[in-house]
Amino acid sequence: MTDRNQKIIELLIRRQDDLTVFMDEVHKPHNLAAIVRTCDAVGIGDVHAVYPQGMLRECHGTAQGSNRWVDTHVHGDLQQGIAPLKARGMQVLAAHFSDKAVDFREIDYTLPTVLLVGSEKFGVSDKAAQIADEHVIIPMLGMVQSLNVSVASAIILYEAQRQRALKGCYEKQQISQEKFDRLRFEWLHPHVKTFCIKHQIRYPQLNEEGEICDEQWHQLRKSIS
Repeated sequence: MTDRNQKIIELLIRRQDDLTVFMDEVHKPHNLAAIVRTCDAVGIGDVHAVYPQGMLRECHGTAQGSNRWVDTHVHGDLQQGIAPLKARGMQVLAAHFSDKAVDFREIDYTLPTVLLVGSEKFGVSDKAAQIADEHVIIPMLGMVQSLNVSVASAIILYEAQRQRALKGCYEKQQISQEKFDRLRFEWLHPHVKTFCIKHQIRYPQLNEEGEICDEQWHQLRKSIS
């Protein structure tokens, strides 16, 4: 338990609370899964999505199953999902070719940032392009003029990771202590988490090694079992 506990603690310390991806009608399962995996790899713990009409269940299941370490927040529409993020002062960057688009490497990703990516077939919608603060592009030197959405997301996110690493953003805990403690418990004790949710009881306290050390909770569990 100690090694796993330490690994989870280190992972949570590196989580970037002010960096996320918003998937606007990305619907192919392998792209959803790949984007979520990349988010986990660069320290993103929460992503956002609007799914095409009629595909909510399939898409949500794919995104949730692709990586248990990342939470996918599903929204009814783009404006509804983006508004709270912008209210937090996050810059919204649309991966979108336009007259005002800039090389993705020119952006300061150490600022609170939302990367907005669009559907596989049509890219970022006109509405999404208008909502975005900046448009970014990945320079293309060949005949092909666009990249797969998951590949493009990975390239941009690793530039964000590079900049943030240089600034020391991964060295200090960003997420709240409440969230830190909750995720640490849920990842260390998934079966106990399921039990607590099923019976609507609180999570037990953990010691420094990640072991349950809560006699009152043990008594409560015995009374339920």
